[in-house]
Amino acid sequence: MAQIRVHQLHKAFAEFTAVKDSSFTVKDGEFFCLLGPSGCGKTTTLRMIAGLELPTSGQIFLGNEDVSFKRASARDIAFVFQMFALYPHMNVRQNISFPLVAQGLPKAEIDRRVMEAARTLQITEVLNASVSGLSSGDRQRVALGRAIVRQPLAFLMDEPLGALDAEFREVMCHELRALHDRLHATTVYVTHDQTEAMAMADTIAVMNRGVIEQLGAPREVYERPASVFVADFIGSPAMNFLAFNPTLASIGLPALREDVAMDTLLCGVRPEHLRFADDSPLRAEVLGTEYLGASQIVTLATAGGGTLRAKVHVDAPAARGDHVGLRFDAANVSLFDQASGRALRTARDEGVRHG
Repeated sequence: MAQIRVHQLHKAFAEFTAVKDSSFTVKDGEFFCLLGPSGCGKTTTLRMIAGLELPTSGQIFLGNEDVSFKRASARDIAFVFQMFALYPHMNVRQNISFPLVAQGLPKAEIDRRVMEAARTLQITEVLNASVSGLSSGDRQRVALGRAIVRQPLAFLMDEPLGALDAEFREVMCHELRALHDRLHATTVYVTHDQTEAMAMADTIAVMNRGVIEQLGAPREVYERPASVFVADFIGSPAMNFLAFNPTLASIGLPALREDVAMDTLLCGVRPEHLRFADDSPLRAEVLGTEYLGASQIVTLATAGGGTLRAKVHVDAPAARGDHVGLRFDAANVSLFDQASGRALRTARDEGVRHG
């Protein structure tokens, strides 16, 4: 396996900029996720790493080799697509072995690698079966097997679980991460699904409009979002946002490390960090509740007119029309500049990496 280094990568299609001066490093053996909404540039970035698109400018290094303008066939990578891309006229064994046959490897070596991949993916019992009769989950395992047998320097995956239903997707998330841990494979994984990224990634690059807004570990991105976009995109329900007012200051906000006017602040609080407190000056009316088993999501209208969502224990009293007080800890508040949307540095933010 090998490190992947991307430096000032830029891709423009006529007047449209798909990727704007992106730089990041995928460490040897790391599971790296490119995460963002449709059209943010994540798939274009992946296709440039693969050699399926050539950059307008910038560099891509695979190991120590500059592969920026090399064809896909000249890069030792394996690509796994969303739609499986299997050969329907071949059985499972033939699909998995196809790239090795194309390379002209000896039959004994091909058989060994195919069996090894099948055992890893737990599909030995269907090696002689037609791919057309397999479940979606097994078809994706076959597609993964075809990538694994090549033993490439890196695996690139473009929404590989997107065609699966919710139950299979959750299972395959666990299986993909377990597979990665067994192979210690350098992996770049594209998804729009934050749950997939948070469950599998060592590092997440959150993209928006062609720009990497934040680069960091899942917990770092969740707890210390670098922008309003990241804070809103990561988390379900998303972060609550409140414009600064004296009531919030009386509850408590983190100490700023930047000289900014307080009236330009936007305060962000995760739903799980809001709690009911009768004595709080921050008041809200309960608009509705969503039962989640051990917890409930309570939608609230604040006195200032903004809507918040709180994730509280299922036994917390909350009925439509109730008036409640709300509190949060300063340590769990993110502060943003209203104009730029960028996070402001506070005493807790040392070490956060921004894109």
